[in-house]
Parts: sequence; C-alpha cells; structure tokens
Amino acid sequence: MSRLTNPAGVRINQPHFVHVVSATVRNPRLSYRALGLLVYLLDQKEGWQVRAEQLSKGEGREGREAIRTALRELQVEGHYRLERRKLRNGKCVMGTALSGTPLEQWVRDHEVFSTQKDPAVPVIEQEDGTFLVQYPDGSLGSDGFEPDPQDNEEPPADPEPEPQETPAEEPPAPTPKKRRPRRTSAQKAADDAEKAAAAEKKAAEKAALDAAAEEVAKWWWEDAEKTLGRYVGKTNGYVAMRGMVRNALEKGYTQRQCADALRHARRHLPSAQQWQTALGIASNHIIPNQPNGRVPYSDEATWGRHGDAPPNTAGGDTPSTPTDDSDDATFGVVARP
Repeated sequence: MSRLTNPAGVRINQPHFVHVVSATVRNPRLSYRALGLLVYLLDQKEGWQVRAEQLSKGEGREGREAIRTALRELQVEGHYRLERRKLRNGKCVMGTALSGTPLEQWVRDHEVFSTQKDPAVPVIEQEDGTFLVQYPDGSLGSDGFEPDPQDNEEPPADPEPEPQETPAEEPPAPTPKKRRPRRTSAQKAADDAEKAAAAEKKAAEKAALDAAAEEVAKWWWEDAEKTLGRYVGKTNGYVAMRGMVRNALEKGYTQRQCADALRHARRHLPSAQQWQTALGIASNHIIPNQPNGRVPYSDEATWGRHGDAPPNTAGGDTPSTPTDDSDDATFGVVARP
C-alpha cells in the first residue's frame, strides 16, 4: 500500500483498476446494494473520504440510512472498517479502510472492537508507512494489508564503468571507488532459504501457541458452563478469554497454570486484575488471602495433639539428647493445693 496523501483518507487494499474476486461477488451474505457500493468505493483513489451524506447525494442514489446499512454489511464481512490512526508525527485522525477481498483478520477485529466504547479500530503508523493494529491488551498485530510490490523491487544495478585508455603522457586516471561485491545466485538462494526457514519456524510457533490457547479455552468454557452456568455476557467473551490465555502462554505460563488460574478466578471472562492475581496464585508467586485476612490460630497445629511425642524427643517416653539451641522447659498443668 502506498503512503497516503491525505492522512484521514480511505486506505484501499486493491489494485488501481476495479477488479472484484468471485468470493466477494458470490457472497450470499452481501446484498446487491452493499456489493454495488463496494465496487463504487474501490473505484476511488486513495485519500478519498467515505461519507454517508456525500454518497447519498445525486440522482438515483440511495438514501443516507440505506448507505449506512450497506456499510455495516461490508464491515461485518471484512470489506470495510473505521480506523483511528496514530501517525508518526503524533497526530490522531479518523479514516476508513476498504478491501476488495473479504479479510478474516478484519472480521475478527470487528468482533473485538465492536463491543468497545469506541468501535473504531486503532492503528499505528510505522516507519515504512504501513499500519499495525493496537489491541485492547496493548499488543500489535497485522492490519491485513498486502505489502506493496513496489517496496520489494530492487533498484537497477549500476553498469560497470568501461575502462578508458590513458595516453602515456597523461597522468593515470584516479582509482575508482570500491563497489560492494554483487551477491551470486547461490548466495541469494541461501538467503532466501534462511528467511523462509525463519518464517516457517515463526509460523509453527504461532500455530502451536494458538492451538494450546484454544485447548485451554475450550476446556474452561465447557467446565465453566457446568460449574457457573451458561455465559450471558458479550458475544466475544470466548474470544477475549482465549486471547488472555494466549498472552499468558506467550509470557511463559504453562497450560496447567492457566487452567488453575481460571478455576481460581471463577469467572467466564476474568478482568485483567483478576486474571493477573489468579496467575500469581497458580504459579505460587502470590499467597492466597484467607477469608478473615489471616491464618486462624490452632493449638493442635502449634503444639500437636494430646499424647503426641514432644518435638525434641525421638519417642513418647525416652527423651533425646538436647541440642545447644533447645531448652529443657516442660509445659504442663500446675495443680494447686
């Protein structure tokens, strides 16, 4: 995606010409109205602002509420979304993003941010002009845009200077600057293979982490319905809880600790503070609070049961040899005459 000429303008994940894939055209969940509006928006240039009032004007156009309904359809299906953009210069602007192909990443982001106080998706501009999504837990993720092919094109190599004959009576030509040796085909292939192996390893680690989080989340959701009842919160509660478990696994907590923490929290979807406290207790970093705030006193726990051998004896009758740290005091009942 090229850099925006207008920071508040629309970002389009689509080539300049209007080309709509069959998956979008044949999506039965998209009305003809929404499909036609998507094609019209994709025909605009980057930097153009999407406004329902402006789209509803003109002869033969739809009304403002019809336009808004169509935009909501496109938002649910991963073709359109509102963005709150934090630019590199520190400014924040509102804008929209479009995609000619349905993006699963946008569908999942819609489930997360549609329940927030501000439903706009927060994105942060990077040094190369691209954007990353900032999630409620502070982590950053892909915005779903394909990288611009022009960014990966290598500049043409400079031609080798042709040697020039120097007359004998003239001083020799200055030594040309040393150029970096060009990479051979074998070196390029080795570098590409190394990058591919690193990407494959990263993808495998991510898949394993997602599978582990899904396993814990699925178990807890079924267990919670048995012990706490059916969940009646927001529709994305399971997704949010699974994300909390994934973050904990990524920080080094085990699946067992996450499961123990969920049972200790006794919430389908614990708050951030409840989740952190429960993890601390499950990993033995935090001592759980007693019901009355302190450990209750017990004679039996302190002195032992009646008839038990004292702690400084080997048996019930024969005293052991006292150590330097022990005393010979005997506790008992003094009978008064």
